Amino acid sequence: MRGLAAQAVPGQDTGRHVHDWGQLIYCSAGVMTVWTQGGSWVAPPHWAVWVPAGIAHQIRFAGEAALRTLYLRADVAIALPAECAVMTVSALLRELVLRAVDARMLDERYPAHRAMTLLIVGELARRETPPLDLPSPVSVAARRAAQLLAAGEGGGGTRALAAEVGLSPRTLERRFIVETGMSIARWGRQARLQQSLRLLAAGSPVKAAAEAAGYAAPSAFVAAFRAALGKTPGRYFAR
Repeated sequence: MRGLAAQAVPGQDTGRHVHDWGQLIYCSAGVMTVWTQGGSWVAPPHWAVWVPAGIAHQIRFAGEAALRTLYLRADVAIALPAECAVMTVSALLRELVLRAVDARMLDERYPAHRAMTLLIVGELARRETPPLDLPSPVSVAARRAAQLLAAGEGGGGTRALAAEVGLSPRTLERRFIVETGMSIARWGRQARLQQSLRLLAAGSPVKAAAEAAGYAAPSAFVAAFRAALGKTPGRYFAR
């Protein structure tokens, strides 16, 4: 296991790249979005994104970010997901990540390093899944519909969206469920939640984030945010 610490500035983009080892990307401050061909994953503070080895990905940071990354050898990461995933970072895992990054490399020849590695992998394997992932549809028409939704152009409802991409409403809904595991309405809510997190991390007021998420009243957005992440936006980013 190897560790890396870095700072990122608002808007910084890594460009598309790939690693031979699996990568755990953790921001102790700031919000990052990870894109792959299969979808996008947003991680605010206290969450991390797992990217398996060999998956091309791109990372963009909203606001200043304190980045801590672990690279796991394939045989060490065998119990972890084969696809990208957002993971919770418990207090224990956070301290383990920081310790491993300080060490730069955990060597299996040392008992203390082996123990740390087992604890890190064990904490990752028992992850909770937060509502911060956004799988991409596979078919051309459904992917185009997803792009329109993500750009905030799906306000006309499923019927208008389906007409725009040349499908019937029922066919488009069915494709979203089969290809992403989500209904069109839920996919749209996830996309708007991701955008609101990026705006909040960049310093936008709650009202602007609420509008981006499609809420007429900031109070309704705050309630939905608290239901998803357990705290109001102000308290969450104050942590």
